[in-house]
Amino acid sequence: MSANTATAAPAEKPVFYVRDEHPHGEGGGTMLGFWIYLMSDCLIFAVLFACYGVLGANYAAGPSPRDLFDLPMLAVSTSMLLISSLTSGFAMLAMAKGRVAATQLWLGVTILFGVAFLSLEIYEFRHMISIGATPQRSAFLSSFFVLVGTHGLHVTFGIVWMIVLIAQIGRRGLTQANRRRMSCLAMFWHFLDIIWIGVFTFVYLMGMLR
Repeated sequence: MSANTATAAPAEKPVFYVRDEHPHGEGGGTMLGFWIYLMSDCLIFAVLFACYGVLGANYAAGPSPRDLFDLPMLAVSTSMLLISSLTSGFAMLAMAKGRVAATQLWLGVTILFGVAFLSLEIYEFRHMISIGATPQRSAFLSSFFVLVGTHGLHVTFGIVWMIVLIAQIGRRGLTQANRRRMSCLAMFWHFLDIIWIGVFTFVYLMGMLR
């Protein structure tokens, strides 16, 4: 072999440059998606409030809010829901301290207050229907049952969510995923409180002043 023979240099490997990316927090997509859901729920309730605003004074010679609404009972049911918002906040504080049993306990208390609120709402509906104030009776009653009933369905969903979350926390502890679920649940429950304050003011209080 000749000494002048040049040794072939190894081929250089191509270099790929990766563009720097912004860091994304874990679960950020979940929280963003839940905020979008809450905004869509706001639109639904805005439409229902608008419908009630247009139809709420059309009694069709039937009963009016003064004939149907029991403000002392409504004050009690409103208190139940507002207190449940407070207890859900205690659950969040217990979660922040890593206390599994206390988190489950406060969620259970929140469920009890939510069930009390729903029980009074169902009692109100049954009483109204028993005296002939059905959704078919007038435009006022149709819009009332749809608005208040939709809020009641959301409360029911929130209670089921809490029951499932209590079971998940008991099985897996306060994992990162369960903490995100707790945060979403707390936002949802406080959102329902805000909607109910609007219902209580716009439907019940203003209805009694007509």
